Amino acid sequence: MGGGNEQRVAIKLCFKAGLSVTETLGLVQKAYGNEAVNRSNVFRWYSRFRDGRKLVEDDERGGRSKSTRTEVNIAAVADLVKNDRRIAPRMIAESLNIHKTVVLRILKEVLGKRKLCARFVPHRLTLEQREDRVTSCQDIIAKADLDKKILTKLLRDMRPGVLPVTRNKETEFCMGW
Repeated sequence: MGGGNEQRVAIKLCFKAGLSVTETLGLVQKAYGNEAVNRSNVFRWYSRFRDGRKLVEDDERGGRSKSTRTEVNIAAVADLVKNDRRIAPRMIAESLNIHKTVVLRILKEVLGKRKLCARFVPHRLTLEQREDRVTSCQDIIAKADLDKKILTKLLRDMRPGVLPVTRNKETEFCMGW
């Protein structure tokens, strides 16, 4: 209990012993030296004890809780991103009623996501994702073994107009737009 509550207990003891507030201030400063609470706090707590206060702990404060980065919110953010990977942090914050910066911190620090083309994706692939990629690559290799021009066909299908489609006598390449 370095400073706060321990010194409040000392202030309360001085009050119950019948010492004045200035005598209490002198004793607290003598006992705690540089770590003593300041004059205004001694006067404030002495006044509270004089008014009938029994507890030395701080009162509960209203407003936003200190941390909204709870396990419940982390699970909710993870679920929302899993269901819709293109969801904006602002939409997550509004739906969960937490601040946008908290959502961003959960996404980046806790869930290990980063923004890529307006989507949050993992930094590292999971075992299942790696296995899916290996399977896809093996399928492409197997198709390539059966048909030597499969790569050209795949690329043409993916990006029409980039690869030569037919050869003409007049021009070297005829682009398929």
